[in-house]
Amino acid sequence: MAFKQRLHEGMKSFVERITSPRTVSAFVEKGVLTPAEFVQAGDNLVAKCPTWSWESGDPSKQKGHLPKDKQFLITRNVPCLRRAAAFEEEYAAAGGEVLLDGEDGEGWLATHGAPGGPLKDDDDTVPSMDMADTEDRPQILISDDTYVNHEDDVPDMSDFDSSDNLVTRDETAVHAPYLIAHEPDDNNILRTRTYDISITYDQYFQVPRVWLTGYDESRMLLDPELVFEDVSQDHARQTVTIEDHPHMAGKHASVHPCRHAPVMKKIIAILLSRGVEPEVDKYLFLFLKFMASVIPTIEYDYTMEFTVGAS
Repeated sequence: MAFKQRLHEGMKSFVERITSPRTVSAFVEKGVLTPAEFVQAGDNLVAKCPTWSWESGDPSKQKGHLPKDKQFLITRNVPCLRRAAAFEEEYAAAGGEVLLDGEDGEGWLATHGAPGGPLKDDDDTVPSMDMADTEDRPQILISDDTYVNHEDDVPDMSDFDSSDNLVTRDETAVHAPYLIAHEPDDNNILRTRTYDISITYDQYFQVPRVWLTGYDESRMLLDPELVFEDVSQDHARQTVTIEDHPHMAGKHASVHPCRHAPVMKKIIAILLSRGVEPEVDKYLFLFLKFMASVIPTIEYDYTMEFTVGAS
């Protein structure tokens, strides 16, 4: 599979070199972005959420279809208080759903908050796009007055399987040179990790792509194997890999973008069916909402309260 992954990345690089970036918008029809739309959505994210900023990256790696000072987005020192496996175990023990109160006794699924325990007041601003497959699904708030209920089948990345695009961990990359942080064998100590999260534009798939760089409490880089502890285990086995960052040095964990467009297309279709006209400059807010199903314990989502529809 490592060979297949390298072959796929080589093919992508070749296609990107011989083809021009998309210039015609297909945001609604296909769930993809042009480079200009990516910059527009990034500008809005930076304006609304000051924890995010534009970066120029390595000058030798800059992409000509993006402004030199807006090559990728990044937010740093994002807390990750517990491992994804522990979160998933608590989630299952709580019956598979963490509900926040809504109208008529219904609610929506919380991305964060302690399953089985009381939810904090600010937890009502962090819904998730990752729904449990139960007979009585809750609603999800995606704008001030727009809910998605169980009949809409809110998409999860795992619903868009494609054997051709399926990517697993590159075992050779996992053992790439790193400044390694090994955690002590003391289960009574809460390990607070932090992450730098960056978003690049993937020209081949024409969608944003998320990259993760993890650190221990001393800000030493995490071994790639430890990064996988903070990723949903279903996705870690299928769509999260360790690869070279397109704008920065070194290996980084990345969520493969082969399923992003179909998920975004379905979310946009749901909004349209509710009479909400999605705006392209809010694409990254929606994108980060469903990405929370992949990295449920990395607390980047606290700034994500927003209105989806046109004002």
